[in-house]
Amino acid sequence: MKVFPDKLPEALAKALPPVVIVAGEEPLLHQEACDAVRAAARARGVEEREVLHVENGFQWSQLLEASASLSLFASSKLIELRLGGAKLGQEGSKALKAYAEGLEGSDNILLLSMGKLDFREQKSAWFKALDKLGLFVPVWPVDHQRLGFWLRDRAARHGLSLDMEAARLLGERTEGNLLAADQELQKLALLMPPGARLDAAAIAGGVEESARYDIFTLSDACLRGERERASRILAGLRGEGVEATLVLWVLTRELRTLLSLYQHLDQGQSFEHACKAQKPPIFDKRRPAYQQALNRLPTKRLHKLLLFAQRLDLAIKGASPVPLWDGLHDLALTLAGGRGPLAGSPYAYKVG
Repeated sequence: MKVFPDKLPEALAKALPPVVIVAGEEPLLHQEACDAVRAAARARGVEEREVLHVENGFQWSQLLEASASLSLFASSKLIELRLGGAKLGQEGSKALKAYAEGLEGSDNILLLSMGKLDFREQKSAWFKALDKLGLFVPVWPVDHQRLGFWLRDRAARHGLSLDMEAARLLGERTEGNLLAADQELQKLALLMPPGARLDAAAIAGGVEESARYDIFTLSDACLRGERERASRILAGLRGEGVEATLVLWVLTRELRTLLSLYQHLDQGQSFEHACKAQKPPIFDKRRPAYQQALNRLPTKRLHKLLLFAQRLDLAIKGASPVPLWDGLHDLALTLAGGRGPLAGSPYAYKVG
């Protein structure tokens, strides 16, 4: 059964299942979900714990051996199987399925900690066998549109109160890095009196820039028409040393996707059908962003941007005089629905 991290403690309070799968790549939420399982196990008297790290050469027989072996003083144990970024492979898939089939009569708890599971993996035999017996906790990054509300609620855990402007600014400075956001709140809780209400000025003066972005965050901001955020993300990517080739690739990919959507719509297909026809398909969560971009950008402008992207590709190869990062910034801003640089921006190149 699927349970999201914020509902996990409530679900564990009702019953501790024999299997909990925590899957995702958001470190803070992943860690807290695993901590909740450990706390629930201790509360029910499960004191023995064995941790198995899946690395190259891992012997999957260890999982079944761990399940079968107990100390003289314990009737059950918590088995933590940590995959990290490792792949299961055929042997691992068979071992997990066999573990699920042999659970009858066992009081053990399996905590399976791993990276993100895609839809294909969620249809696999091993996943279905384990999911049927326990909980699946998918750990997703907090969407930036919800980040301010999440931080406001999080601040209350630390005895602080944030107004929405303060929460928004803290989100800008720590986007993509919830660990840093929580650490900043902990630091502020030590410096401020209990129950202190913080405004944007307090955040501006007390919180360092520690946001972490990736190229997909940039494409999402462009599709949504968030010019200032797109500009901030692009500057962050450049500062972190991300290759210009990757930035251009993701922006060009979105341009081609939007043109493909137009092509399907011009053939009389519905927007939903056009999204499903893409390779890979555009899933429900991302469709509103593409709809916003289509409402904002006519095909003529998209073709013009695609031609400009080709010039940037030549610039990467040293065959065009276009200033590369200035050009990428202008491409991103125009995709986000604007023309020319933002006021105060160091970038000045225009698509033309």
